[in-house]
Amino acid sequence: MEDLKNIKILAEKEINSARNSEEIKQIFQKYLGKNGEVTRVLRSLKNLDENKKRSIGKLANQIKQELEQKIEIRKKEIGAEIGKNKTNKKIDVSFPGHKLPTGHLHPITKVKREVEDIFERLGFSVVEGPEVESEWYNFDALNIPANHPARDMWDTFWLRQNESKVQNSKSKANTKSQRLLLRTHTSPVQIRYMEKNNPPLRIIAPGRAFRYEATDASHEINFYHVEGLMVDKEISAANLKAIMEKFFEMFFKKSVKIRIRPSFFPFTEPSFEIDIRCLVCGGKGCSVCSQGGWLEIAGAGMVHPQVFKSAGLNPKEWQGFAFGMGLDRLTMMKYKIKDIRLLFKGDLRFLEQF
Repeated sequence: MEDLKNIKILAEKEINSARNSEEIKQIFQKYLGKNGEVTRVLRSLKNLDENKKRSIGKLANQIKQELEQKIEIRKKEIGAEIGKNKTNKKIDVSFPGHKLPTGHLHPITKVKREVEDIFERLGFSVVEGPEVESEWYNFDALNIPANHPARDMWDTFWLRQNESKVQNSKSKANTKSQRLLLRTHTSPVQIRYMEKNNPPLRIIAPGRAFRYEATDASHEINFYHVEGLMVDKEISAANLKAIMEKFFEMFFKKSVKIRIRPSFFPFTEPSFEIDIRCLVCGGKGCSVCSQGGWLEIAGAGMVHPQVFKSAGLNPKEWQGFAFGMGLDRLTMMKYKIKDIRLLFKGDLRFLEQF
């Protein structure tokens, strides 16, 4: 009996002096836990005679309940003291705060804005058009009718739609095809712009384009394209060459070697391919330039008379040039990126370098 009372006195003293929840936990284990002192007394009752078992058992259970209550009360007191200390904690408002991490522009966005800035300084306006286009603006108005073999150059994402609505809209639009697709280039913007604006004009049309093709180090199904158009009374291929050379010089901030090769595009005549010496490998050959040392960076040419007619302009009065190039490839050249797929993976380890 005296041992139990001494245990109670010691336990209460330790409970009152406990300073944190960890000490309270240790006190509970010491006295009321599986191998605690009060627990051991209760386990030893089976070895006592009936009278002692009744009297000692009653006292032990009473002490156990009282200690449990005191432990719970002390837990609440400790919690209240901690809360009070937090509330009364002084704050130094002059102390510098923690700097929050901030994002930054994607490399393609940086290049897009820089391209727009350069062409604006060269007298061009920036215009935009829809990413979901009609067959008329994406192909027919650009001198690529349905039976033209040039359509094989663009494997296309067509959009499912109600055929009756297509036929009805087609009859109302002077046989202009209204079938919808994801645009394969931003060239349709030049038709839309010439329909509503009279020459002379200088525009670029940046934005996303989509083509169903195999993905590799320099090709993606989703890419960024910029179309350029310049129309006036006397425009020649010499103007095109001068604009392209000046643009690349301003963009790469150094002299860049370019070459112009004859090519074919249905919407230009004559047509050219514009290549630049690969800046990733310096012309030695790599995966970006297909080991050739040159990278096809733009398609260009003098606007085809049929394109002027589609836009409602007289080709005998106006002439001009158009060009189109991939913003992704410009980004790869500027930052010496060897795989276009890195631009679209969203890997922060890559993007944080820019």
